[in-house]
Amino acid sequence: MHDAHDHGDHDHHAPPQPDHDRGPATPYEVLATALAELMVEKGVVGPEEIRAQMEVIDTRSPALGARVVARAWTDDGYRERLLSGTREALAEMGVDIGSLAEYRVVENTPEVHNVVVCTLCSCYPKMLLGIPPAWYKSLAYRSRTVRDPRGVLAEFGTHIAEGTEVRVHDSTAEIRCFVLPLRPPGTEGWSPERLEGLVTRDCLIGTAVPALPGPGANLTT
Repeated sequence: MHDAHDHGDHDHHAPPQPDHDRGPATPYEVLATALAELMVEKGVVGPEEIRAQMEVIDTRSPALGARVVARAWTDDGYRERLLSGTREALAEMGVDIGSLAEYRVVENTPEVHNVVVCTLCSCYPKMLLGIPPAWYKSLAYRSRTVRDPRGVLAEFGTHIAEGTEVRVHDSTAEIRCFVLPLRPPGTEGWSPERLEGLVTRDCLIGTAVPALPGPGANLTT
């Protein structure tokens, strides 16, 4: 049901084990590890294949997502392609999302703010953003976001205007969502590289919005 979840190193012919540096494994991570062990034991996949997939994920980070957003902000044609055919548009940027799930972009507008959650476990666009943060996988975030999204966003320091609708998108094993945030005013004429510096991981999940840096901040021009 899931792609390779959060695992660390392995030795001999055992599949990778949970990375305990990030805290105790969730029940779904334990299940994923057990399934990986069974698949190796039955000869469905080899530990080398699992490791190769993990190494691909290790090369992914929110910086990839920031690059995609900056391109969409500065290229209307690309933005349209990203919204209508996310897989193909990501491939234009050299991002291969594999075949386990489709990706979908949800666009913030002045009327709608989007936030992404996985209510079942921790489905997340790892092939674009890398490993999800621990809070994304927590029961509190998964359960409360669907009930009280404004309250959860406020705890992140993100206050959405009363006149703006907040939509919650549930990522699944089949469809992984990420947010195309609103471009901040005052960034006209900025280069894509400079715009990338405004886009954080949380912006791509929807728990934050891009903000202009304070006085004295140093962004690439």
